[in-house]
Amino acid sequence: MIAASVILLLATAAHAATTPDYHRPGDLAPPQDEQLEAALGKTLCAAGYCPLLADDSLAVALVIMDSDGDAHLAMANGHRMMYAASLPKVAILFGAMVEAQSGVLTIDPALEDDLQRMIRVSCNPCATRVLERVGRERLLDILMDSQYDLYDETRSGGLWVGKDYAKRGAYRRDPVAKLSHGATVYQVARLYYSLENHSLLNKTYSERMLNAMKDPAIAHKFVAGLKEVDGDFELWRKSGTWKNFHADSVIVKGEGLHYIAVAMVENPAGEVILRDLIQHLHRLVQAHGEP
Repeated sequence: MIAASVILLLATAAHAATTPDYHRPGDLAPPQDEQLEAALGKTLCAAGYCPLLADDSLAVALVIMDSDGDAHLAMANGHRMMYAASLPKVAILFGAMVEAQSGVLTIDPALEDDLQRMIRVSCNPCATRVLERVGRERLLDILMDSQYDLYDETRSGGLWVGKDYAKRGAYRRDPVAKLSHGATVYQVARLYYSLENHSLLNKTYSERMLNAMKDPAIAHKFVAGLKEVDGDFELWRKSGTWKNFHADSVIVKGEGLHYIAVAMVENPAGEVILRDLIQHLHRLVQAHGEP
């Protein structure tokens, strides 16, 4: 068990070392907190998830924010591109905020309703309508723009939307993994962290995006798991499910805790795995910094 954990951590660290730093103020840089990274590896293996990590069917990112504003990042398979189902709807939401901030797109009542329902209840027709308003190729341009760096084919990919949320086929698969809807847990965590620091969007549109993510209406996976822990927490969240692919992502605040958790798993029991996983991550956050 320990040997597997060490191998996993070394492999993750080696992959992270090949990913260049980001240099924008307030950005979440790829280098990890070594102590937290070791604790995450031990936690995941103790919970029985080492085999899933070893065969690349599970990816996890955890960002703990201290009271002084410092961020502590730990990941397992953090830069692995995986099919993410509805989770990349946050990328569509981000694209709409970029265009609205620049004055290209007006968020009228119909669009506002689609934005809210696209995230809170994961409405597929809503997501497709928002995608049409932003523009399919325009969204990919935004994600790959060096101003945002949310997808980079020269590194490990990132957030990608190359298919409507409808029964039509993909119009453009991502260059790295050939996925229609893909993500790395690192880039999702980085996007969420940027909303807290207004580093990719200004304060107005960061808060507008967060507002669409707040108070999720679907109570499964991370949300169900967090209901089983003691405390009163605010949640900002987006999940995704398709067949054996399960994804979840959340910002958690309350009871003196503030953290971001992102996980994707390919497994028939993915919903149960993510519900259990968030409880292990939550306890790890609680233990962080304790003497």
